[in-house]
Amino acid sequence: MATSKKDPQKKIFVLDTSVILYNHNAINNFDDNDVAIPITVLEELDNFKKGNDSKNFEAREFIRFIDKISGKTTMTQWRRLNGPEKGRFRVIMNENSRKDARAVFGDDKPDHRILNAALKLKEDHPDKKVILVSKDINLRLKAKSLDLQAEDFETGKIKNIDTLYTGKSVVNDVDNVLIDNLYNEGFFETEAINIEEPLPNQYFILKGDKASALAFYNPITKRIERVKKEPVSRILPRNAEQVFALHAILNPDVKLVTLQGVAGTGKTLLSLAGAWEQRRQYKQIYLARPIVPLSNKDIGYLPGDVSSKINPYMEPLWDNLKYIQNQFGEQDKEFHRITEAIEKEKLMITPLTYIRGRSISNVIFIVDEAQNLTPHEVKTIITRAGENTKIIFSGDIYQIDTPYLDSQSNGLSVLIDRLKQSPLYAHILLEKGERSELANLANDML
Repeated sequence: MATSKKDPQKKIFVLDTSVILYNHNAINNFDDNDVAIPITVLEELDNFKKGNDSKNFEAREFIRFIDKISGKTTMTQWRRLNGPEKGRFRVIMNENSRKDARAVFGDDKPDHRILNAALKLKEDHPDKKVILVSKDINLRLKAKSLDLQAEDFETGKIKNIDTLYTGKSVVNDVDNVLIDNLYNEGFFETEAINIEEPLPNQYFILKGDKASALAFYNPITKRIERVKKEPVSRILPRNAEQVFALHAILNPDVKLVTLQGVAGTGKTLLSLAGAWEQRRQYKQIYLARPIVPLSNKDIGYLPGDVSSKINPYMEPLWDNLKYIQNQFGEQDKEFHRITEAIEKEKLMITPLTYIRGRSISNVIFIVDEAQNLTPHEVKTIITRAGENTKIIFSGDIYQIDTPYLDSQSNGLSVLIDRLKQSPLYAHILLEKGERSELANLANDML
C-alpha cells in the first residue's frame, strides 16, 4: 500500500478487519485519500472487543475512535477525518455488488461480504481507484481474482529486510599492533581504525594477518573496547556472535537487547544463562512467550485445566532452564538455588498474556518468540518498563506463526530497525547453529 499526495487520482481504500486488528490507527495513514469500512468489519470487531490480547485492545481503540469522529451524525455518508489534510470516511452498508463473491466462492462468509462491499464501491465510483487493504494474503488473492485491486497495509513495514541491522561487522586487515594494544589496554580510540560512524554497542570481529579480537563500540566512553569470551552460568559461548550476545545481556548500560536467529543458535539459552548470572541485581526473572496455538486455534480446545493447556507451549523454555541447571551436580548449591528460585517465584516461566498489566520494575524480562508479536505489542511491553529493568527479545523473523505478520511487519523486525541508534540498545544476529551437527544439517539442507 502506497499513498502519495502528488497522485492526481484520488483513491478509496477499503479496510479489512485484519488491518484494524494490526493497527487501530491505520485509518489515519492514507494521506488525503478516502477510507471506507464495510459494515461486516464493524460486526467482526464487535466479536473482538472483549479480552486482554493485543487484537482486543486494537478493536476497542478503533471502536472508540470511530464513535468519537462520528459525533451525533450517521456514518453512511462521507465525512472528514480529523485534520485538514486527511481524506473522508464512511461505512459501507451495501454489500450487494453485481459481481457476487459469495456466489463465485460458494460461501456466505464475512470475507466475501467485505469483497462485495469493495466491489460495490468500485461500481458506484468508476472515476476513482478502489483498493482493498488487507493483511490477509488469501483475501488479497481473492480480490485480485475478482479484478479488484488489493494491497497489504505497509505503514511501518521494513522496506528492505535483507539489509536489516545485524549488530556486528567484520573488519579485515587490522594492524596487529592495534590488536595487541586491545588485548593489553582493553580499548583503543575509534580514530585508530577505519570504521565509519559505529552505532552504539555495535560489535566487531577484528582480523589481522597474525591475530584477531572481538570488540564493541562503547557509546559512553566513545571507544572501541575489547569483548572477552567467558563462561556464564557454566555456559561457554561457542562462536563470536554468542560471545557478543552474552556481553550485551550482561552489560549494565544496555537496557534492551534483541537476539535474532534460526532455531538452535542459542538465543533462549544465552538469554536465560545471562539473566540467571545477574539474578542478584533484579527482584525477579521473567521468561515469557506469546502463545500461538497450532492452526491458530484457541487453546480452549485443548483438554485439561489452564496449566495443562499452556504447558506444551512453555516446554521449550523449561528445557533450556533444565539444561542450565544440569551444568551443576545435584549436590551443588547452584542446582538447588534454581529450584528454590522457581518455588519462590523469583524465576518465572509464563505465557506473555499473563504478564500484561503487571509492573516490570526491578525485573529482567525475557520475551521468547518475539517475531510473533506486533509492533504495538512490543511497544506496550517496553513502555511498561520501570526502574532497573532489562528486557531481552529473541526470535527468528523468518519463522512466524501469527496470521497477518511477516518478516517485514512483525514487532521484532521493527524493533531492530528503529532502535539501532540508541545507546540503551544492543542487537546481535546469531547465524551459526550450535545445537548439534544433525540440527545444523537440517537447517542447511532441508
